[in-house]
Amino acid sequence: MIEGRLADRAYTAIVRIITDDGLASGDRLPSEARLAQLFGMSRTIVREALARLASDGVTEARRGAGSYVKRRPSERLGTHVAMDALAATLGTYEVRFVLEAEAARLAAQRRSHQQLEVIERALAALRTALLSNAPAHDEDWLLHRAIFEATGNAAFLPVFDHLHDAVMQILRAGVDISRSRPPEVIGAMMEEHDAIVEAIRARDADGAALAMRWHLSQGRKRLMP
Repeated sequence: MIEGRLADRAYTAIVRIITDDGLASGDRLPSEARLAQLFGMSRTIVREALARLASDGVTEARRGAGSYVKRRPSERLGTHVAMDALAATLGTYEVRFVLEAEAARLAAQRRSHQQLEVIERALAALRTALLSNAPAHDEDWLLHRAIFEATGNAAFLPVFDHLHDAVMQILRAGVDISRSRPPEVIGAMMEEHDAIVEAIRARDADGAALAMRWHLSQGRKRLMP
């Protein structure tokens, strides 16, 4: 737990170097040894933080050359997620990849006609919200939750509900950042949800899991410029 918290601190400190020093995509970060010295932490902790930053699409490691900036976090992200909580909040994606992909798979296999109707109504509500200027995070949450309800496994819901606050922060940020970009970004977000629901409708379990993983991976990327 202590190492986990230290890695969170290192993650945040590296993001601050990127943002405060104005580093751009392709710029080299200080070496692991230098970062460890700056933070007063072991290189193991710094290495873990860099690995998590790489998985979040912020940095990339180049063999024998160190770590480089891949994407800068969107400046708008900071209005939704406190910098000190950024590592933990983005870390929920790792849980969601596992949890939601399997939920989509099971929903495709087990959903009833009534559950599919609930999912499709939630999809329609999300479409209306996304294509207007209205907030859309509640509708997004309810669609994802309806998929969990269609798994036929009541154990899924309390686990997903436990992530509510962190997921809602991400959903708010994702919609806000996407609306600041060209209209096709919101269009892509809607197409991803359509693909998930279409696979569930067709009882395509593997397709539903793949569509959900793609949606979540794209969602994480949308938090960056």
